[in-house]
Amino acid sequence: MYVRPISGAAGHARRGGRLALAVGGLLLAVTACGGGGGSDAGSGSQDGKGKPSAQAAGGQSEAVVTIAPKDGATSVDTSGALKVGAAKGKLTEVVVKDDKGTAVAGTITADGSGWTPATHLAAATQYQVHAGAKDSAGRTAAEDSSFTTLTPDNTFIGTFTPEDGSTVGVGMPFSIRFTRGITHPEDVEKAIKVTTVPAVDVRGHWFGNDRLDFRPEQYWKAGTKVTVKLNLDGVEGREGVYGKQSKTVSFTVGRNQVSVVDAKKHTMKVMQEGKVVKTLKVTTGKPGYATWNGQMVISEKFTVTRMNGDTVGYDGEYDIKDVPHAMRLTGSGTFVHGNYWGGDAFGNYNASHGCIGLRDVRGGYDSGVPAAWFFDHSMVGDVVVVKNSTDPTVDPSNGLNGWNLSWAEWTK
Repeated sequence: MYVRPISGAAGHARRGGRLALAVGGLLLAVTACGGGGGSDAGSGSQDGKGKPSAQAAGGQSEAVVTIAPKDGATSVDTSGALKVGAAKGKLTEVVVKDDKGTAVAGTITADGSGWTPATHLAAATQYQVHAGAKDSAGRTAAEDSSFTTLTPDNTFIGTFTPEDGSTVGVGMPFSIRFTRGITHPEDVEKAIKVTTVPAVDVRGHWFGNDRLDFRPEQYWKAGTKVTVKLNLDGVEGREGVYGKQSKTVSFTVGRNQVSVVDAKKHTMKVMQEGKVVKTLKVTTGKPGYATWNGQMVISEKFTVTRMNGDTVGYDGEYDIKDVPHAMRLTGSGTFVHGNYWGGDAFGNYNASHGCIGLRDVRGGYDSGVPAAWFFDHSMVGDVVVVKNSTDPTVDPSNGLNGWNLSWAEWTK
């Protein structure tokens, strides 16, 4: 049989097919050469700097991330229990959030081997932890965990002054009293942060184990904005007793008013911004009942109040039910107040049981008397300084009177 040779387009097509196959094989070989070996060589890439990416490096990361406490743990301590670490690699991120989405601050160590929170954790709260690390080849590893902190059986809170949103005088400290005696004062003090505008160094001082006051070295500058963050929730104030407060308090310092009482001259010079605006005649404590010397801060104001000697150890000596224009200076009962029974004592001699008296009328209705003027021009936090009395300086813990401690004594 005669078979005609194939020629023309059909022949070219067949040869073209063989050429295409050959070229395809060459391309496959070139592609394979770009891989770097291994079964997944065809998926490699570079990071733009000539270094293989984590994916291109291939294999599982050698970095090992550890989180304590373990996933699902309950009744976890609020301090010291949360720790994140990395072995055979360095931590690159640690994110800890509570069940409300609030992040917990912390710092990765310089060598990348660990992370700890910057503060304690809140009680009875669930936390989520995500941590990532890289090994020396840049390959990543990550771990996630969650746990719940303990619910305390015993708690404490702090009652404080001044109130949130108030305007106070330049002598007003931030003073907080705790409902339980504190045996871990450093932990409690660390959980209270005071910031100011303009900025000033503010330090805390403990009076006993249940009171902590904060103040600057000198009186506040007029107009200062003070913010106090009480992050006491979860703080172990004493063994097995935890704080349960999380609150922000802000107050503003008003104009500068400092009044100086001279117990010998029987006068009070009222100064605003360092200038005398009024001089008032006063009477102070008589012999045997002298008024304390020193710097005292107005802590309360009463339009009318009752003063009973029985409450301060002067049994039966007086009981005045309607003392007008009264402002407290000490916890032990020293006031600057209106006096309608003092006769001609004002400016002439000392006749009180330790208080500073200003002329007034019964009922306090006359706005023109000295006591009413001083009451109307004073605010909580104003300073009253007494000098030339025969009594010692007031105890700094008696009222809000820590200004009677030097800065070195306050901060030690």
